[in-house]
Amino acid sequence: MSKRNSQQAKTAARERLRIERERQARKDKTKRQAIVAGSIVGVLAIVGAGAYFIKQANEPSYWDAAKNDALVAPKNTTGENNTTVTLGKDSAKKTIIAYEDSRCPVCASFEQTVGTTVKKDLDDGKYKLQYVGATFLDNSLQGEGSKNALSALGSALNVSKDAFWDFKEALYSKKWHPEETDDKFKDDAYLIKVANTIPELKNDKGFQKDLKDGTFDKWALTMSKKFDDNKYGVQGTPSFVLDGKKITGSDGENAPMTVAEWNTAVDKALKG
Repeated sequence: MSKRNSQQAKTAARERLRIERERQARKDKTKRQAIVAGSIVGVLAIVGAGAYFIKQANEPSYWDAAKNDALVAPKNTTGENNTTVTLGKDSAKKTIIAYEDSRCPVCASFEQTVGTTVKKDLDDGKYKLQYVGATFLDNSLQGEGSKNALSALGSALNVSKDAFWDFKEALYSKKWHPEETDDKFKDDAYLIKVANTIPELKNDKGFQKDLKDGTFDKWALTMSKKFDDNKYGVQGTPSFVLDGKKITGSDGENAPMTVAEWNTAVDKALKG
């Protein structure tokens, strides 16, 4: 092989090597650009997602927004903002204020044990009962069942006082009252299922529409503020107040939880 041919071969080889290096350099550059672009997109996606979740976190919840709704009160209510719900005969001279939270297991236990006695007392005109619904358990348990159940009770009250009482009893019954941590009352379908066990509310389209539409949601929030702002030192449920004084059982602190304790405490309170 001649020197020339040998030199040409080397030159050609170097040229091929140069071309290959340039091609590889372009390939590497394109890859680096793709990685950088992907990183930027990833960062932007993370920033965007973060901004979205921050925005979502700062958006008011449904119930926070409901505070600004127009107040629509159910029938059979009186007083300021129509949040006074009085049960029993008008002829009864004394009124017991009853504070209850629908999710409260102790309230359920009270209703299951003493509820029938209270209803008989109301029918006999022994006293009237002013119901005040609370929703504080939604805050401590991170839910919305107390608020939704109170709104549903407003829907029942809009039908009649009897429907309200029967629905309240059903919600507290062993069959339908969930564990305190189980937020079943947030589900309209569940509340309607309970309501359908009550003749006056069974398949009542008006009741169901009010519940689903949240007609009395603002009313429920306004009602529960009466518990929050009460002036009797009531902090838990169930609690009962007569003539400005709490009605308590044998321990002197908590509500009476048996029929005997209830009768003793109420008779004493009624006598003043």
